[in-house]
Amino acid sequence: MPPATTGADVPTPRSQSVLRIGVLAPMPSELRPLIRAASLRPEGFDKSRLYRGRVGNVTIVATTTGIGTSAAAQAAEHLLDSEPVDHLIVVGIAGGVGPAVTIGDVVVPELVIDGVSGQTYPPAPFGGLRAAGLLETSDEFIAEPDRVARLVARGVIAVDMETSSIAAVCVRRKCPWSVVRAISDRVGELPIDILGLVKPDGSPNFRAAAHYILTHPGRLPALMTLARDSGRAAKAAATATVRACGQL
Repeated sequence: MPPATTGADVPTPRSQSVLRIGVLAPMPSELRPLIRAASLRPEGFDKSRLYRGRVGNVTIVATTTGIGTSAAAQAAEHLLDSEPVDHLIVVGIAGGVGPAVTIGDVVVPELVIDGVSGQTYPPAPFGGLRAAGLLETSDEFIAEPDRVARLVARGVIAVDMETSSIAAVCVRRKCPWSVVRAISDRVGELPIDILGLVKPDGSPNFRAAAHYILTHPGRLPALMTLARDSGRAAKAAATATVRACGQL
């Protein structure tokens, strides 16, 4: 069982009061489907470019965080410092754990766990999305079967590398937050060296990818499948997020 939550004091807003939504996606490939689905427009030209738009009665400002807990926390701090955000949403893909989820499934967890400290964070309800299962955040790439089995035994259905650190920032700053992820792959089924195929900001590392394919040609079909499934998952998460914003 996870330890007692540290986020119970975060206020859950009434739906009609949530007007300014901040969205954080780790990688550009996770943000692009949201940009298209919500018809967001770019603002600025640096790496921290913001995208703005409106869905129904909700205004949205969105950007990327980069990969990992540290980058995600910094991005959350920066967005909350610079924008009047009523509710923060983490959107993107996640690794699936156990038989309860399949590729493309949207995951709206009822609890997020910091994989290092064990602290837990309950997301706020958002736009009628039904919460179920646990999501665990860690900078580690989990591949060992015994570790996967322990996650399953604890009720974890998805893992990522950003959400708990963003949740910690939101709790401290008393900003309601939620998370919408979709399953892009199965935890334990991918080789750990694929992490080198993207840069820290989440953009593709084309030189590393070319070298990887040349040295591991047999893995090309798996990489193509991962690219397809990641795109499908990112679109599913973005669609669910935009639909939920439309319910506010």
